[in-house]
Amino acid sequence: MTFRSVAIIGLGLLGGSVGLAVRECLPDVTTTGYDADRATRACAATRGLVGQVCDSAADAVREAELVIFCVPVGAMGSAAREVAGALPAGAVVSDVGSSKQTVARELAEALPGRTIIPAHPVAGTERSGPDAGFASLFQQRWCIITPPAGADPEQVRKLSTFWEALGAHVEMMDAAHHDLVLAVTSHLPHLIAYTIVGTASDLENVTQSEVIKYSAGGFRDFTRIAASDPTMWRDVFLSNKDAVLDMLQRFTEDLTALQRAIRVGDGEQLFEHFARTRAIRRSIIEQGQDDARPDFGRGDHSA
Repeated sequence: MTFRSVAIIGLGLLGGSVGLAVRECLPDVTTTGYDADRATRACAATRGLVGQVCDSAADAVREAELVIFCVPVGAMGSAAREVAGALPAGAVVSDVGSSKQTVARELAEALPGRTIIPAHPVAGTERSGPDAGFASLFQQRWCIITPPAGADPEQVRKLSTFWEALGAHVEMMDAAHHDLVLAVTSHLPHLIAYTIVGTASDLENVTQSEVIKYSAGGFRDFTRIAASDPTMWRDVFLSNKDAVLDMLQRFTEDLTALQRAIRVGDGEQLFEHFARTRAIRRSIIEQGQDDARPDFGRGDHSA
């Protein structure tokens, strides 16, 4: 038994995918939704991302048993305040943000006394907006739930069951540990991708047309990551800055070591480093978190 009615605040890639996944996997569950952008609401209604697209966030949550905030992490507090007066007393409040300590604090401040159980489905693509969502986004992906101290075990179980019904594997994790793990597995790689693509575009002795024309696989994959929603990633880096800065310092130290190995011609160190990291790639494929095919099995839905 999971929730009978779900309100989705924010109808972009993640919010739209949640709505479509609920429609496909939990057809008896009622869904309502809201997005601050009028055009997004219109597109969401046309695509049927939720059963009813509402004209206000308050209207969307009035009868909800579960409210999921699918807005950039920097907007969580303001979005929560919009629904404070209309939120049913027994509703569970959750989210899909990729930094958890800041989100948990802002939701708790905006909705004191409410049941708040943050979550993070580790899934997405470089695309954004209401056209980007698809029902299978969460299939075989991890959803990390970070219950606060004293959270009702039954409500945590129901939220876990909800995400499992959408196809996700669920893991429980402390919020601080989550932020550290995601800083190295998601946030830092995005920061590096944005930097490399920016460096290439700034080179004065290499034209932009050459960068585009001769892009090999590595640079092409970096551009896919760097095409992600700038608003979302700006907020992620600011909300998880301590963990990101820690990982960035470690990365800088490792990069300096590799720089020295190249300078002095230490091929053995380079080979050992590349061999070790190659093994990590094989492990990711073996665990079903990516595909070994040339297009990574992504087709039209990059993940």
